[in-house]
Amino acid sequence: MIQDARILRDEFIPNEVGHRDSEMNALTRALDPVTRDEPAETALLFGPSGAGKTCLARFAVDRLRESVIDLTHQYVNCWQDYTRFRALYRLLEAIGPTYDVHRQSTPTDELLERLEAYDGPPFVAILDEVDQLEDERVLYDLYRIPGISMVLIANREPELFARLDERLVSRLHGATRIRFEKYAVDELVSILEDRVRWGLDDGAIDRDGLARIADAAAGDARVAITVLRNAARRAERDGAATITPATIEAAIPAGRTAVQRKHVDQLTPHQRALYGIVEEHGSIAPGDLYEAYAARVDEPKTDRTVRNHLSKLAHYNLVVKEGEGRGRTYRLRD
Repeated sequence: MIQDARILRDEFIPNEVGHRDSEMNALTRALDPVTRDEPAETALLFGPSGAGKTCLARFAVDRLRESVIDLTHQYVNCWQDYTRFRALYRLLEAIGPTYDVHRQSTPTDELLERLEAYDGPPFVAILDEVDQLEDERVLYDLYRIPGISMVLIANREPELFARLDERLVSRLHGATRIRFEKYAVDELVSILEDRVRWGLDDGAIDRDGLARIADAAAGDARVAITVLRNAARRAERDGAATITPATIEAAIPAGRTAVQRKHVDQLTPHQRALYGIVEEHGSIAPGDLYEAYAARVDEPKTDRTVRNHLSKLAHYNLVVKEGEGRGRTYRLRD
């Protein structure tokens, strides 16, 4: 049944991105100066998980490469590369060998000096989940390098700006803002139809089945694609010629769990500690949560940073905040 498993992965970048025309046009306009060998406008992409931000950003840069003969580009997942050293190192990988860089002995400033010395073709850097960066100086570093243009991706603008200093906020206020909304059910069905056409046998699943998956995904393309992949694997394992309604119903909770587990796996050590404490307690008040967190980790972050971490966990449907004021508690999402 599965003809091309790559296409059933949520990180796959298709040849066309549907239902995001206005967002694509806005990002294309922001990046257009690169085609004239000029720095692009900084672009800020905001929206919920699974709304197509990452897919569109990478797709737009791929399209840009078709117009610009010489273009350096790099994608940085700030979930994984959340320290200043890691982020700068990932960017350096795009411009030359990094075999002489050692995490334990190479000063971070040396990495920055290499980037500042870059004099090659236009460089577009996509920083995904940029609010995961532990050190906001990375953004200030990149702003000071004329040859690097940035596409910054985050969930919510207020939470990103709240943790930046005034210099960065001033610069980002002039950036191009592109906001993404959750997909409608019919839009998700269309996205899934493309994945089915490219990756599965003809007739593997009907439109009603795709509509059921789209409805269960609640506007999140990442969940929808994961459920489809899970359903196709189950049908193939069972030797079935088509994906039945029963197979879809079994795949829905498994697909949601797979997405949730992926999010948990990429948490930073401090976020993982918070998640683990909430998991252990079932439901816990903010003060008790912070006390347990401070006792568990070395060099605990400030209360404000912890609140930002908890907001991030909530955006990715890992925890739920219930109540207000002194009655507020956190628990894992069911």
